[in-house]
Amino acid sequence: ASVPKFKRWLINLSLAIINIGVLKLIFAFLTISTAVYVTDRQIGLLNMVQMPHWLKILVTIILMDLMGYIWHTLTHRIPVLWRFHRVHHTDLNMDVSTAVRFHVGEIILTAGVRVGVVYFIGGEYVGVFLFECILMLANQFQHSCLKVPKWFESVFLILFVPPSMHRIHHSVTLEERNTNFGAIFSIWDRMFGTLLTGVNQKQIWIGVDGHIQEKKLEIYHLVYMPFTPLVP
Repeated sequence: ASVPKFKRWLINLSLAIINIGVLKLIFAFLTISTAVYVTDRQIGLLNMVQMPHWLKILVTIILMDLMGYIWHTLTHRIPVLWRFHRVHHTDLNMDVSTAVRFHVGEIILTAGVRVGVVYFIGGEYVGVFLFECILMLANQFQHSCLKVPKWFESVFLILFVPPSMHRIHHSVTLEERNTNFGAIFSIWDRMFGTLLTGVNQKQIWIGVDGHIQEKKLEIYHLVYMPFTPLVP
């Protein structure tokens, strides 16, 4: 199945306007503010250990990405979270616009978790800011239609997530979709046994089984999709 590019972009960018205009900037400010607060008051795990400033920034980015991997995995494993996250996966094609196709409910839940993580680990505010920036760029790259040289991708895959790896994650095939949860680093999928590579990219069918009819993926369908019956 496929949807005309203009229509897909209109739908995906409409969701982005809702998310960014209403909540994204607010929660980004809240996350950074929390990082400033815990850094100033030396709250959280990282502030219990003496380390160079640059190392604290790096560890903050690594731990934030690890927590992101865990959260992403849970959005696929826990039915109530999948209700919201499936909006992202119901895109019938994948390009940079898919990176902003999220339900506002998921934006709220994710923001709440991220603020909690920053407070718990004592995330250094520069590290949190850099994480947010890197994550945004990584999402755009992973969802893009860019075809990178195989040699570059094989090297990039050692530590990071290339588009082909994330494309497998968007497969309609359940066994493929429940892999490759990493956002920035691919090492978490290696460590926890969820890495999948070597899938023929030309044979990947993007989407979610049960949500492959274009007429049922209009913007208003996506808004109330979390409150409709679940499919696997």
